[in-house]
Amino acid sequence: MSLPPGFLDELRTRTSLSQVVGRKVMWDQRKSNQGKGDMWAPCPFHQEKTASFHVDDRKGFYYCFGCHAKGDAISFVKETENVSFMEAIEILAGEAGMQMPARDPQAQQKADRRTQLADVMEQAVQFFRLQLKTGAGAAARDYLAGRGLSEAAQERWEIGFAPDAWQGLWDHLKGKSVPEDLILGAGLAKPSRKGGNPYDTFRGRIMFPIRDARGRCIAFGGRAMDPNDNAKYLNSPETELFDKGRSLYNHGPAREAAGKGQPLLVAEGYMDVIALSEAGFGATVAPLGTAITEDQLRLMWRFADEPIIALDGDTAGLRAAMRVIDLALPLLEAGKSVRFAIMPEGLDPDDLIKAQGAGAMQALIDAAMPMVKLLWQRETEGKVFDSPERRAALDKQLRQVISRIQDPSIREHYGLAIKDLRWELFRGNRGGGSGQGGRPDGGQRRPWRKGPAPVQQSTKGSALAAGDNADLLREGVILAVLVTRPDMLGEVESAFERTHMSTPDHQVLQNLILRHAQEGAEALREKIDEIAPGALEKLFAPSHVRIAPAIRHPDDAEMVLTCLTEELAKLEAIRGARAETDDAMHDIEAMADEGLTWRLTQAAEARNRAIRSEGEDKSVFDVGDNGALMDREERRELDALLSKLDFSKPKHRG
Repeated sequence: MSLPPGFLDELRTRTSLSQVVGRKVMWDQRKSNQGKGDMWAPCPFHQEKTASFHVDDRKGFYYCFGCHAKGDAISFVKETENVSFMEAIEILAGEAGMQMPARDPQAQQKADRRTQLADVMEQAVQFFRLQLKTGAGAAARDYLAGRGLSEAAQERWEIGFAPDAWQGLWDHLKGKSVPEDLILGAGLAKPSRKGGNPYDTFRGRIMFPIRDARGRCIAFGGRAMDPNDNAKYLNSPETELFDKGRSLYNHGPAREAAGKGQPLLVAEGYMDVIALSEAGFGATVAPLGTAITEDQLRLMWRFADEPIIALDGDTAGLRAAMRVIDLALPLLEAGKSVRFAIMPEGLDPDDLIKAQGAGAMQALIDAAMPMVKLLWQRETEGKVFDSPERRAALDKQLRQVISRIQDPSIREHYGLAIKDLRWELFRGNRGGGSGQGGRPDGGQRRPWRKGPAPVQQSTKGSALAAGDNADLLREGVILAVLVTRPDMLGEVESAFERTHMSTPDHQVLQNLILRHAQEGAEALREKIDEIAPGALEKLFAPSHVRIAPAIRHPDDAEMVLTCLTEELAKLEAIRGARAETDDAMHDIEAMADEGLTWRLTQAAEARNRAIRSEGEDKSVFDVGDNGALMDREERRELDALLSKLDFSKPKHRG
């Protein structure tokens, strides 16, 4: 349907975004300023306790500093109500008292037909539910009772039964004067190839209605009662209502439960969803008889940042988990991923709950594995890496896999995580080993590190352990320069965005700069004063900020750009070198060999390259500044460390 020129502009003018959003959130009265249309609340798109969701009522836009959701009133209604673009416009127009333009006749006809098909599906739901209570449904009732489903649960899930008759539903609907084309169009019957009357799609099956997020029945799933049936489970064919790859079983109730803080679980089938929901895990969905699709994953991410894939612990379940990894890698975004709760071998969630109770399921959910761990397990389990060539092959494969991640920041973090896991696999095992990390001398692999290598006692007070102070100095200058010259953000935006700020205060400033830099220096400062009072005074108070040439001469665009480019590059290089050095030093006494020498040398050279120009470049640090002295001290400590190591007599580990 096309809209006349100016319609959307008028709709946005008449619509108060804060009123639209206010139906879904509780405003933070301390941060919000209703008079200025500046409103804050916990984000409705992800679970959080702080108010990071911002609505600018005057401009008609919202933005979440946590999950980065953004848009206007139309997109907000689309996402929260799970409706189409035109449906969102209709909702807002009705609230604003605007008359919708006349629909295109063909579009109106299509919408009317979808409504008719949904009505036919509801009649089928009632027919199947009634059949379950008849004598023909006795075996189905016994089966459901054997699976632990009470009559009340069967009512809640609207479970029914399709009698084992060729035209049971067909005759029923025809008797209700339902047109044949609607019965066929809803996927409830199939035309006969022999020229006779159409026959029912579902026969002799327990029926599970599949509803969309708005609660309309769009399809059915049927479980065969005959154990010899070739198709144990059968779904409706795709219709004008039903797109299998874009639908989820239990979508609406799961979305509501996830919005209240429950973790979103993804099970394999209808009975698993029902069992989990009845046990208290209401935020559970299932794909419909196929592997999870890209559309289904994006659908899950709309109401949960990290869906937990709860798959059977058998070979098929693990294969399905691996397929999810390959699907998800290119789609990953900041804060959007998946985790995996692998069931004990031979058990599905329904079996586990019956055998061990809901507590056992909760324990598996709490211990759900991040995707990077399962990816590592897939690439290394059962393999032997007892030669440089095999290790090189592993590195190549991992690089190829990680390269599929589109987001550069996430790709970098995956690389660091894989590097840490690789270090654990081969630590103490330089001469060879298996995929299990065993040592040639029979020693046991140490437990996986849960985070960065701990600082050795001898270095806790050293410059290496205190390097974050220099980072803070650089971060402060970078932020101050961008506050002074926000128009330069476009030149360094990518590097600035991926730079991790060390403190919450710096993180807030970074987010505000990224969000409001395009509005100009004055507007940016006003926004910072509103959101973080006192932050600017604190930022510009240190002497090393005030004397920075880019601050003293903000009109010199070339100097400003040089400062930003070099300091961002130095920060990234020094942090990378420090991480490599800390990693190498972690087990220095037990691992003194040529490989360690190379790693320390590379770390020292990288750090030297990063700070070599400090005596010449005064863009941040002046002579005598603590940060510059600290960097020189770190360099001396590395040189001293290398000089003390004697590799002329290789150490042998017993």
